[in-house]
Amino acid sequence: MGRRKKSAPRHGSLGVRPRKRASRIVPRIKSWPDVKLDTPKLLAFPAYKAGMTHVFVIDDRAHIPPDEAEYSEKFKPVTILEAPPVYVLAVRVYKYDTTYGYQTLTEAWAQPPKELELHRKIPTLPKNINTEEMVKKILELKDQIADVRVIVATQPKLVGGLSKKKPDLLEIKIGGGTLQDRLDYALKILGKTVSVKDVFSEGMWVDVIGVTKGYGFTSVIQRFGVKELPRWHKHRKGSRKIGSRSPGIGTLSTTPQPGQYGFHRRTEYNKRILKIGDNGLEVTPKGGFVGYGIVRGPYIMLEGSVPGPKKRLIVLRYPVRPPPYETKGKPQITYISLESKQGA
Repeated sequence: MGRRKKSAPRHGSLGVRPRKRASRIVPRIKSWPDVKLDTPKLLAFPAYKAGMTHVFVIDDRAHIPPDEAEYSEKFKPVTILEAPPVYVLAVRVYKYDTTYGYQTLTEAWAQPPKELELHRKIPTLPKNINTEEMVKKILELKDQIADVRVIVATQPKLVGGLSKKKPDLLEIKIGGGTLQDRLDYALKILGKTVSVKDVFSEGMWVDVIGVTKGYGFTSVIQRFGVKELPRWHKHRKGSRKIGSRSPGIGTLSTTPQPGQYGFHRRTEYNKRILKIGDNGLEVTPKGGFVGYGIVRGPYIMLEGSVPGPKKRLIVLRYPVRPPPYETKGKPQITYISLESKQGA
């Protein structure tokens, strides 16, 4: 028997360390892009993952000749996200401190409607909220404001595949226009609903932020994809272990170790929105999506896959590093697969 190889390239990316459980199932957006918009808009929107299907789309990349575009149909796997309107609960303004960065200045809350059932999420919320006094305080401190954001609540009761009633809360930055325009827009939508069409349009690129599927505590074989020791060797101390077998040598921090696998907060960049619609039955396959059901309300058709299992909340954000090439606006979809995904 010849000599066996005793070295190999390292396994697993160091760019996603630490591989620990996400602190919350609704991801907090840690960075925002500097976008140039004529009118103020929300820079993100939450949606619930329903499932996947496939479509055929005309390839509209810039280098495709116009006379060949009609013959360049491309197969694309797509993810369907159900995106009901969000309710704007509060306006939060920030001041900028040279030492500590952005600090909360003040905020104004709206009186939420009973059908939102916000008490399930915030049991200590006051029954009577004086919105006018809070807005007046914001206007008095207008000279100190450096950033404007809103706190929105999802409406899971309007989602066809969910059974929960508790809304999810998310803080979203407002971009575009001047600072005064963003403040006026935030106060205008306070206590109202915002739809996905008010934020995104068909054909644009977005970043997808979510929490991946969780698999619990696993060994290095599954977690990093390393190779198990050969079966012919004596395994008195185990064949699925990595690192030194001798005491006193120690273990490097880059050595694969067992631990949490999945349920990580991840960001996937530059996913294209192929379609936004109001009637989810247009894209629901026969029998509904496996593990989800029927998409009844507004939806987003996103090219490719997104992290997380069915029913997981996904946050779509304006891209922080959009692709260098341009596309020709709204995609042309020639076919949407509505065949059953039940495997029958």
